[in-house]
Amino acid sequence: MTEPFLRFDGISVVFPGVRALDQVSFGVHAGQVHALMGENGAGKSTLLKVLSGVNRASEGALWIDGERHVFANAREALGQGIAIIYQELTLAPNMSVAENLLLGQLPASLGFIDRRRLRDRAMRILEELGEGGIHPSTKVRDLSIGQQQMIEIGRALLRDARIIAFDEPTSSLSVQETRQLERIVARLRDEGRVVLYVTHRMEEVFKMCDAVTVFRDGRHIRTHDSLDALDHDTLVSEMVGRDIEDVYGYREREQGEVVLEIDAIEGRGLKAPISFEVKRGEVFGLFGLVGAGRSELMRLVCGAETARAGEVRFQGVARRFASTGEAIRQGIAMCPEDRKSQGIFPVASVADNLNISCRRFFKRWGLLRDPRRERANAEAYIRRLSIKTPGPRTPIGTLSGGNQQKVILARWLAEKIDLFVVDEPTRGIDVGARRDIYTLLYELAEQGKSVIVISSDLAEVSSICDRIGVMRDGALIDIVPRREATQERLLGLALPA
Repeated sequence: MTEPFLRFDGISVVFPGVRALDQVSFGVHAGQVHALMGENGAGKSTLLKVLSGVNRASEGALWIDGERHVFANAREALGQGIAIIYQELTLAPNMSVAENLLLGQLPASLGFIDRRRLRDRAMRILEELGEGGIHPSTKVRDLSIGQQQMIEIGRALLRDARIIAFDEPTSSLSVQETRQLERIVARLRDEGRVVLYVTHRMEEVFKMCDAVTVFRDGRHIRTHDSLDALDHDTLVSEMVGRDIEDVYGYREREQGEVVLEIDAIEGRGLKAPISFEVKRGEVFGLFGLVGAGRSELMRLVCGAETARAGEVRFQGVARRFASTGEAIRQGIAMCPEDRKSQGIFPVASVADNLNISCRRFFKRWGLLRDPRRERANAEAYIRRLSIKTPGPRTPIGTLSGGNQQKVILARWLAEKIDLFVVDEPTRGIDVGARRDIYTLLYELAEQGKSVIVISSDLAEVSSICDRIGVMRDGALIDIVPRREATQERLLGLALPA
């Protein structure tokens, strides 16, 4: 076999209080799609940041096409043909799609941006991405999360990079967009490029990748140069260091009276009145393709948007929440899909993010904050949810996506909440953390709480939910009980007729 085009040689990265990577060594060949697998916090994203010049290795060397490289910044890495598509988007929301796609390489004429060439180049890449319906002048902030992810991918393709790394690229993509990405990745392989592919979705690894390297706790566990003799259970065991027989671990439970009644609600993002109900102790799923209206529906229920018509009855009382804060005080909380921009305060500590809503319960004499009680509350939930963090004062932005999600869930556990709405709760989260979150949702339901799970993951909704409402084009098409919820039936209902 030829020498690897890309080689990591004893790479270590040390941050204050944590060794993020410890002597990682492996190679990737040209024309190979190489998966990087491991739990959140295992070191995958840190390795990509070393490759892209964002982080400097404390030890070790990076070799590209036989030459040793040390990148001082991201610009140097880009100059060597390296493009990284991170899970957390890096787009400029107030700029147009075309400007984001060609940022740093805008076409110019006589010292001015050539708007016609800019539009034409953007339209060509949008067609290649399968997003020809997006106009190049559209502001990025007006796109769905899935569409924004495709713009990130398009930006990397336009740089004609020799090495392209994808970090959880399908976590926000629709079924159609995922299929288009598969075609793009196959084309990059055929062109002889190096493709690094970070994902927690096992089916993608076995369908799209040629090799896989497993990380655990910042260490290189094993590289499989071929997937022919590798199976799902072996890969999971290497990732988490223990056997997980059933990641979903569904638990039946008693269900009580109706807690939430939605009666002919109408509003932004919906194209037809929607009615359904959720019982006490139930895990109710909302499935649909990206843009089906699932999140928009629950934003109407949770006070983030105002309904034009219809009624929401919660615990037998008609409600019309003027804000999410009012909904929280009445016992309804929503964990948003976009953790980075809507769920956390990245520069604030884990403790501050966890306590921000329930802080009113920890005041002395009803007036002053009680830092000691806040810290004790944070430490208790860090232990309870096994949140991997050096401590409560650590900035939450430095945590992995899975641990950030656990902090958001802990925030609402510390509140007095009866209805939990979780939007894509396991987006970009590893198999071990997923099991932890599913177990937590079951425990909430067993305590008599109600849970609504919004998800575009077919296996997830069909495995953890008691009933699944399927949405399409802003309308609720059907509600399917778990025993009848095959993936084929759910997808058939979600796809356009």
